[in-house]
Amino acid sequence: MINSVNIVGRITKDIQLRYSEKGTAVANFTVACNRPFKNSQGEREADFINVVQFQKGAELTAQYMSKGSQVGVSGRIQTRNYENKEGQRVFITEVVADQVAFLESKNKQENSQNQEKPNNDPFEKNGEPIDISDDDLPF
Repeated sequence: MINSVNIVGRITKDIQLRYSEKGTAVANFTVACNRPFKNSQGEREADFINVVQFQKGAELTAQYMSKGSQVGVSGRIQTRNYENKEGQRVFITEVVADQVAFLESKNKQENSQNQEKPNNDPFEKNGEPIDISDDDLPF
């Protein structure tokens, strides 16, 4: 049997980190993934996928990622159900993350929101000579 999933998207709200009774870290978050096609109105739609991650990976994801961060998630689909306070059966489908790749850091995202992006374009002078000495060259 194969149960494997890979998604890339942005975290929709800050990660909820909690600890089980045995002290295991558990992170819950939702990743928004754009669909590869447009709807009949010509607009892109997104799927909001619930993700759960455990142990040290959960702590690291909660520490370094936040709302809006882009992540890649590899894991498996898991379903579970429970009975709520009203006596109704509630079904949950989520991705259990084996790996979360940090595609954009929390600091990078905060800096891009709080500041203008610096221009690090080495060709910004449109071919005009630049002031550089031979000692600055790596060869």
